[in-house]
This record gives sequence, C-alpha cells and structure tokens, in this order.
Amino acid sequence: MEKKGRIMKPGKFSFYLSVLCLSILFVPSDLVATSKEIKIGVIIPLSGPLAPIGRTLKEGADLAADMVNGKHPGIGISISEWEGIPEMGGAKIKLVFADSRGDPGWGAEQAKRLIKDEKVVALLGSFQSAVTRAASAEAEKASIPFINPDSISSDLSKRGLKWFWRLTPHETWFIADLFNFLGGLVQGKASGVKAIPKSELEPLAVAVENTGWGLATLTEIEKFSRERGWKIAETFKYPHKATGLTIESRRLIASQAPTYLFASYVADAILLVKTMKEMKAAPFLIWGQNGGFNSPEFAKVLGSDVNGMMSRNLFSPLLGRVKPETARISKLFKDKMGYDLDGNSARHFIGVQVLAHALDKAKSTDPKALQKALNELHIPGKELIMPWRGVKFGSPFPGDTNQNELGSGIIIQYQGYPDGKPEIVFPFEMATSNLIYPFPGWK
Repeated sequence: MEKKGRIMKPGKFSFYLSVLCLSILFVPSDLVATSKEIKIGVIIPLSGPLAPIGRTLKEGADLAADMVNGKHPGIGISISEWEGIPEMGGAKIKLVFADSRGDPGWGAEQAKRLIKDEKVVALLGSFQSAVTRAASAEAEKASIPFINPDSISSDLSKRGLKWFWRLTPHETWFIADLFNFLGGLVQGKASGVKAIPKSELEPLAVAVENTGWGLATLTEIEKFSRERGWKIAETFKYPHKATGLTIESRRLIASQAPTYLFASYVADAILLVKTMKEMKAAPFLIWGQNGGFNSPEFAKVLGSDVNGMMSRNLFSPLLGRVKPETARISKLFKDKMGYDLDGNSARHFIGVQVLAHALDKAKSTDPKALQKALNELHIPGKELIMPWRGVKFGSPFPGDTNQNELGSGIIIQYQGYPDGKPEIVFPFEMATSNLIYPFPGWK
C-alpha cells in the first residue's frame, strides 16, 4: 500500500517560503556580482591577409578586459584596481569576437548577429574603414553604441551618427600634426635644435602614390598649407607599385624644396630612397605619412640610409620613457604575448577601457544610459597608454561628430641605424631624443 506524504499546513509553507526569499535577498553582494556578465562584441579581421593584425587587435582588447575584471596593483590606471565594473556590483566584461574577414558586407552581418543573437550591449571595431562604415551602420539602426578605436578615414566621424564614437585621430589630424611639427620647428620647440627660419623649411615638395590614401593625403597637405601659410613648390602623384621612380626623383630635386613629404607604400618608399640617394638629393627634412616609411621592412632593407628620416605614427613602446603607465602595461603585454604592444593593440586596449569607463558612469547597460555616458565622458591623459591628452568626444574639425578631440599622433625619427630605434620627436613634450636636423644625407 502506497504511503501518503505529509501535507504541509498553509501557515508553515508561508513561513518557509519567506525564509527562502529572505535568504536569496541577503546573499552577499560580491557573490551576486560574480554572476553578472556584460557582453561586448568585437568585430575584427581574424582570417585572410589581415589576420596577423587582427590577432594584435584581439590581444590588446583581451589585456584590457583582463585588467578590468581582475586586480593588477601598481599599474597606475584606475581600471587595474577595479575587479569588475565598480558601479555595477563588480560585473565582468566578456568580449565576444567576430571575424569580419576583411569584408564590409560580412562585417555588417556580424554586427547584426552580435546584437540579435549574442545580445551584446556595445560593439567595438573594425580596423578597416570600409568594414567600420558598414558595421556601425547596423549599430545605428539598432541604437547600440559602436566604439571605433582604429579606423582613420576622416569621413567616418562626419556622418552625423548618434551611436558612433571614434577614439583614434583620423587622416586630417595626422596632417595637422605635421604642420604643428613644422610650426614648432620655427618656434624653436624641438629638443636639441634651435629655432629654424621658416624660409629654411619651405617651399614643400609632395609626392604621393595614386590610390585613395595617397590622394587624400595630398588634399589635406594642400589644404593645411593654404590655411597655415606654407608654400608648396611641387606636388605629383605616381603609380602605385611603380617599377621606376627616376622621373619623380628628378622632379623633387628640380623643385629645390628643402622639405620632402611622402605618402608611399613600402616598396615605393624603398625605391624612392634608393633613387634619391643615387641622384644625390639633399633635402633638409623628409617626412612620410606612415605607410611604407613606418614598415619594419623599410629600415631592414635600407639600414643606415633611414637615419634622419621621419614618419607619422600612432604609438611607440618608447612612450614608456615619458609615461610610466605605458611602460608597465607594455611589459605586461610583452610578457604575455612575447612581442611589443603596437599602435593597433594599444588602441584596442583603450577601446575596451573607454567602454568600461562608460559602463561605470552609466551604472547600467541600458543603451540610452550608455549613450549619455559616452557623450559626457572625459578620461584624462594620465589614464591612457597613448600619447593623447585624454578622451573626450566632440567636433575637433568641421563636420566631426563624436570624435575624440584630445587625441594626437606621434612623429618618429630613425636614429642610430642599423642598430638604432625610431625615436619620438613629436609631440615635443614627449620627445625621447633630440631631433636630428638637418637631414644628414646618404653616404
């Protein structure tokens, strides 16, 4: 015969239910916090030709998330002491990575998937400007924050979007840096060099490869030269991947310009230097718009011939000499990954850092609260590993919307090669070495 169970009296049931509810309510807050997870989607190229860069982007973002979620005393920036988002009960960040494949259409699909299926509260990415443009358009439709740490096409921040914020300086900014550098030379701001008469630096000669990047650089140089009152003697475009640059080098020399400005990819940059050396060109100053002038192959192939030349850049581990926080984080990165933090990994580190600060300020993952927090955010430069004065979104150039107005690039100069390092010479207050001027020429 089946034994019947005891039926609990209504009064006792209510009592035990009350005890159970109270026990749930009074679980220690630190235990509740550990169950909270904030998903952030990261869209970057993880396959194809850009996969090596995608790996560095991922590793920079991962390091920042680890720093937010755990405790790393002695680093000197606030997120290293947090152990989760403080104003959200110690909630942890979880990065959900998606491969853009370097394709704008696929990047847009990944944005939709991360928003709809993964329920991310914000998106980060996407390195290539075309992918960023497509993916951020999907975030705009969904009213989800999209943080862009690294794409430099100037038009990205001129679309009037309400859910897009860019951290990195863009192309216009880099040319502004160039003319700030030239103006600083005239004012005597460069370390180790007396004030240089403007007449000694102008007119300028500009040579660019004829793709969109080169043409955009030329347009910006011409615009700033007019606005800042610098004369240009010669400008020309040459075929991308040219097999010979003899005529172009002759034009540079014939211009009698003391300052040469270039936008060249690596093969072109190497060929230009070799040809100018053969022709005994004797400029006082040579500057490259990143690209080939900043490629490791450039210095490897040319050796001591690179000495004295300069290139626009975004980041250098040497910033650690003037920013102790950069030195400590760079060491953490190198100890973990086996190679140096670079401009790509550093900017994605800051991308996660900025979202963490916005979440803490918003005290919520609500999109509207995050939007408001990002619009009002101000992170001082001492918190950052980049050479920036901070993070504050505004309109630093006409038409910009939600562009970090406290950013800047750097200008490096090759010194002491074949065994030397690219030293920082701009911003002047962050210089790691005296400027070599004039250009010493080729032996």
